[in-house]
Amino acid sequence: MTTTPAVALRGARVAFGRRVLWESLDLEVAPGEFLAVLGPNGSGKTTLLRVLLGLQELDAGEARIGGAPVRRGAGDVGYIPQQKALAEDLPLRGADLVGLGFDGHRYGLGLRGRAVRRRRVAEALAAVGASEFAGAPAGRLSGGEQQRLRVAQALVGDPSVLLCDEPLLSLDLAHQRTVSHLIDERRRNAATAVVFVTHEINPILPLVDRILYLVDGRFRIGTPDEVMRSEVLSELYRTDVDVLRVQDRLVVVGVEDQHAHHEALA
Repeated sequence: MTTTPAVALRGARVAFGRRVLWESLDLEVAPGEFLAVLGPNGSGKTTLLRVLLGLQELDAGEARIGGAPVRRGAGDVGYIPQQKALAEDLPLRGADLVGLGFDGHRYGLGLRGRAVRRRRVAEALAAVGASEFAGAPAGRLSGGEQQRLRVAQALVGDPSVLLCDEPLLSLDLAHQRTVSHLIDERRRNAATAVVFVTHEINPILPLVDRILYLVDGRFRIGTPDEVMRSEVLSELYRTDVDVLRVQDRLVVVGVEDQHAHHEALA
């Protein structure tokens, strides 16, 4: 039996002027698969998410979600952004913030719709262990607590695909583990495909099925053992790169960019 890919890119190309971010990109992400997207700044990681969100058109090729062309505001796509502190005086409760994820692609809820909304918001809050924040001012919660709400906001629409743009950035180790576990739990329980952009693979290394590594228009796709190797990264970066394994962590040495520093320091 053939399963329709949750995400499919075929012959995909994006360029800004003469600068090609990537081209001839063929990628399929299966339901329930966890794909990490790695690479230095400017390599097109966030642009890939924008394509899948329907915010950025391809210059060539096609992109599909669940077999259908991508479209802006699709209800079957959840999005978790980078952790950024909310304004302390933001007039939203935790439940209000999560509810925005339900409202974004629906118009005119009606009485029945509002009842469904309340139930789905409560379920999403419970799923991430944030029910106690439902009535709390969102802007006065900690960064980790706010990020839990963003995960709930992404899940409230019951997505088949979860797009994550550096969701662990600026979080301490404990909150990194919590958010990573919540995302992994969702994909295992609901077969939600995860596309996870990150500079730092170590917090999610045990969860990752495959990696898409982007560097200056070049890319490699494979399992962590296939991609995170000295010879592979040396070929991508076109310079000598060493990948060291220290217990259950990976350290990348020889690349003078933010990615290498994150790998070495985390």
